[in-house]
Amino acid sequence: MLYDAYEMQRSLLAGASTLANIGAGWLQNPANPFAYSQMGPIVASALDVFAHASAPRGKPEFELAETVVKGRTVAVHEEIALRKPFGQLKHFRREGVKGGPKLLIVAPMSGHYATLLRGTVERMLPGHDVFITDWRDAKLVPSDAGPFDLDDYVDYLIAFLEAIGPGAHMLAVCQPSVPCYAAAALMSADHNPARPRTLTMMGGPIDTRRAPTAVNTLATQRPYAWFQRNVIATVPYPYPGAGRAVYPGFLQLAGFMAMNLGDHLTSHWEMFRHLVDGDGEGADATKAFYAEYRAVCDMTAEFYLQTVDAVFQRHLLPKGELTHRGRRVDPAALTDVALLAIEGERDDISGIGQTRAALDIATALPAKLKKYHLARTVGHYGIFNGSKWRERIAPIVEQWIAAHDG
Repeated sequence: MLYDAYEMQRSLLAGASTLANIGAGWLQNPANPFAYSQMGPIVASALDVFAHASAPRGKPEFELAETVVKGRTVAVHEEIALRKPFGQLKHFRREGVKGGPKLLIVAPMSGHYATLLRGTVERMLPGHDVFITDWRDAKLVPSDAGPFDLDDYVDYLIAFLEAIGPGAHMLAVCQPSVPCYAAAALMSADHNPARPRTLTMMGGPIDTRRAPTAVNTLATQRPYAWFQRNVIATVPYPYPGAGRAVYPGFLQLAGFMAMNLGDHLTSHWEMFRHLVDGDGEGADATKAFYAEYRAVCDMTAEFYLQTVDAVFQRHLLPKGELTHRGRRVDPAALTDVALLAIEGERDDISGIGQTRAALDIATALPAKLKKYHLARTVGHYGIFNGSKWRERIAPIVEQWIAAHDG
């Protein structure tokens, strides 16, 4: 019923958004005398903000058509290196450029599409052969594809690394830090030649017992059964995944919006003011952010619930109790994968120390293969996007990769 109610609301808002957009355009038309009145721009701006906020969102595009390599502009082509039911390995091939460290960027499966890391990819493209995990919206995966849980996630990462080949580096942004760590440990234990040379974890929940945030507290204050009853819904028809149990993206988005509701209201108020003042460029920046931020997708119920249980409630990885298909994931198996842990001083999703724990539990890894960086005055989003990522954090990642690239 929850998903059906949401779909009805979404359909109604889509129509209202279209009407509001038409109304805003009419009020801004130079041929309309009301456009020159005092109230005209105000009403038009209010309709524009509403139209943008209520518009339906599909999967965004990366739109990275080119990059600059050693002062030369080269074309970038998106290619699918490996396709699987719940995600694909996307390769950003730089035309005419060979070599460079192979980098697998692992995007979160947490309600947003991989395009949320557009800025991450864009910054690393000039010097690296970049791949990314492009996860699918669970409601679009046919039910006959079967389930997808945390074990499957790890399997996908191993398959992606094997498809890229030996010598790759792995960069985990937030949520995938735990499965990336597990994949690296399992591949190391098996002496898999495709194991990553480096694993960089940024704002990841390796041990959420350290400096717990509001997100961590929510997961521990409520029992596992509460999440089963209250946040899991069934995909309705006519989606291909009809009948599949999922954690809907719209619930994930609502939770994140509620955490910083004041900031989001302020952003929309500022957008409104820019529009009234005729500052289209200022308003477009906010629109671009929320067009991406509101583009959400569902994740399978089994993956979400297993993550809540294993990562946030029982803390299995730092306890040395995490298993993959019945096999224990041993952090001590990491002996030659260089680990870099990056945290944001103002991160309200993963508290300080949670990612650094990855270095502490790798007891067999030499100290020279461990590095920690605390990004001052940086919040969660700023770790992997924006000017602070581009100018202060990315150079550290690049140096770490270069130092261990064979």
